[in-house]
Parts: sequence; structure tokens; C-alpha cells
Amino acid sequence: MAAPPDVSARLDDATLIEQSWHRPDVFAVLYDRYFGEIHRYVTGRLGTQIADDLAAETFLVAFRKRRSFDPTRGAVRPWLYGIATNLLAQHRRSETRRLEAFQRSPTDDVTDGGHEESVTARVAAASAQGRLAAALEHLPDGDRDVLLLVALADLSYEEVAQTLDIPFGTVGSRLNRVRRKLRAALGGINPMIGGSDG
Repeated sequence: MAAPPDVSARLDDATLIEQSWHRPDVFAVLYDRYFGEIHRYVTGRLGTQIADDLAAETFLVAFRKRRSFDPTRGAVRPWLYGIATNLLAQHRRSETRRLEAFQRSPTDDVTDGGHEESVTARVAAASAQGRLAAALEHLPDGDRDVLLLVALADLSYEEVAQTLDIPFGTVGSRLNRVRRKLRAALGGINPMIGGSDG
């Protein structure tokens, strides 16, 4: 029999994983806690068409591998992001096609000014959008993963390190390298304004 929702909701993630070994229905609490943010992360990487399936697959893989979860290596949240990131790597071709489409598509932003200002703003935004998409497409996989885990999933540097199983310092160095590359691609505009620094 599953723990009442009010009791299981107060249990920490690692305890829930362990309890789910003998009571699989307890795993649903983790699903309820993290599905929304995993879904948003996958949507940001691959778009809405595949997000439902890939987010669900993330939890299916986590459920199947729950006995191998090691709480000494980190928390459940980064573990789930690691699974999602690995699944995303399998869908890299789709992501590349999306970036190529993003590079070609005009922006929908319209200014409050007149028609001339609107056209100028759309052309400038489309140009920056295309340059950004091209730069993202050419980033090494590890650099792109760090950037998107920070920008889309809003993970801290420590959580990114746990997610990708890399040293904490590597997260910062990869993000700095990405910032320089994207800034250069965007003609000096800081691509991380408003982003988290961990």
C-alpha cells in the first residue's frame, strides 16, 4: 500500500527512490515533482512535438534504473536531467534540424513604433536569431549541454556538474567559453544577459 500523499510529499527524493524498490507506486511522487520542469527543458531543446514522449521516456528510464541511483553522487533532480540529456543526445539530429529552421525563420517580435521601425527591428532580430542558431549548432555537444542546462533548465553550476558527471570547475570554464563564442557570433552582444551564474 502506498504512503498517503501528504506523507510521501514530505519525504526526500532519495528515500522515495529506495521505497519505490518495494512499492513502485511511490515513484509517482517523483514524477509529480519533476515532470513539469523536465518537460520544459526537453521542450526548449527539441520543441513541443517530441517533448511529451521524451519527458515520459526520461521517467521510464529513471524508473527502470532506480535501483542503480546512488545518492552519494548527487540528488535525484540532476540525475533526471542527466537521463534527459542522454536521451536528447540520441535525438541530436532533430535538434540540429530545429536550429537550422530557427536560423532561417523570421522573428515574431514587433515594436510599438511605426512600420519602418517594425521592419528594422524584425530584420535585426532575424539576423541575430540566425547568427545565434548557427553558433549554437556549431558548439561542441558538451558546451551546448552546459549552456542549455543553465539557460533552459535553470540548473546551478553544481547541479549541471552532477547532471553531466563533470567537475564543478569544468561547468564554469565551458560556460565562459560558450559566452565568448556566442558574444563573438552576435557582434559583441552578451548572450547570457539575465542568465544564471550558478
